[in-house]
Amino acid sequence: MVSYLIRRLGYAVIMLVLVSFVSFVIIELPPGDYLDQKIAALSARYGLDKPFLWRYGNWALNALRGDFGESFEFERPVTEVIGGRLAMTVLLSLAALLVTWVIAIPLGVYSAVWQYSLFDQFVAVISFIGLGVPGFLLALLVLYVAVVHLNLDVIGLFSPEYATAPWSWGKFIDLLNHLWLPALISAVTGTGALIRVMRGNLLETQGQPFVEAARARGLTNRAVTWNHAVRIAINPLIVILGSEAFPSIIVGSSLVSIVLNLPTIGPLLVDSLRKLDMYLAGTCIVLLTMMVLIGNLFADLALAWLDPRIHLE
Repeated sequence: MVSYLIRRLGYAVIMLVLVSFVSFVIIELPPGDYLDQKIAALSARYGLDKPFLWRYGNWALNALRGDFGESFEFERPVTEVIGGRLAMTVLLSLAALLVTWVIAIPLGVYSAVWQYSLFDQFVAVISFIGLGVPGFLLALLVLYVAVVHLNLDVIGLFSPEYATAPWSWGKFIDLLNHLWLPALISAVTGTGALIRVMRGNLLETQGQPFVEAARARGLTNRAVTWNHAVRIAINPLIVILGSEAFPSIIVGSSLVSIVLNLPTIGPLLVDSLRKLDMYLAGTCIVLLTMMVLIGNLFADLALAWLDPRIHLE
C-alpha cells in the first residue's frame, strides 16, 4: 500500500512538471510578453505611439478645453495632481514680492536721502549679503537652526493637524503663520538688489530740474522726496518687477520649496522633469510662464499709471 502511494505521488509530480513546462512553452509561443503588451497599452493610452507633432497638437487642443492630459507617474489627470499647488505658488510668490517691496523701497529711499551715513553703510552691507546668499542656502540654514536648536516646525505650509483638513478659518490662520518664513527667505536676494537699484535711481533723480523746482516752491524735503522724486525713481523698479524680479522670485521660491517641502509647483516640476512625466512637466512650465507674463502685464500697467509721461503717450 505504501509503495503504491509513493508511485502515484511520483507520477503526479512528473505530470505537474510536464504540464508546467508545456504551459510555459504555449505561453511563450505568441510574440512579445506581458511587459511588451503593458508598454504598448500605456503607449497607446498616452499617445506615445503617435508622431511628436500629433502628440503636441492633441495636447495643446485639449489644454484649451482645460484637459492637460494624464500624469504618467500618478496615473491621474494633471489638473488633479497640480490642484492647490498653483494657488500656493501664486500666494507664496505674491507674499515674497510684497515682502521684497515693503523692505526694499523704504530702505533704498532712506539710504539715498542719508547718503554715506552710518545707516547707508549698514544698508549696503545688508544688501550685499542678500545678493551673495542664495535662497536655498538660507533655507537650509534656517531649517537647521529651527529644527536642531529651536525645536520648531518650519516644514510645509500647514501644521500636521491642518495638512489634510478642509479649509476653515483656523487653517487659514495656520497658513499665514507658516507663510511668512518662506516668503521672507524667497525675498532675500531680490530685496538686496532692489535696495541698490532704488538708492541709485533716487540719487540720480534728486538732481533733476523738476526736483529743484519743487524745492523752490517751498515744499518740504519729505514731500519732495516721496511725492516727486520717488515717483520717477521707482519706474525702473517696476520694469524690473516684470522682467526680472517676479521670475526670479518664482525660481527662487521653487528652490526654497524643495528645501522646506512646500506644496508648490516647483518641487513637482523638478520631480516630473527627472521622471520624464511630459504632460505634467509641460503643464507646470506653461503655468509658470503664464504667471510671468501676467506679472509683466501688471508691471506695464503700473508703470503707465505711475508715470504721467507714459500715460499721456
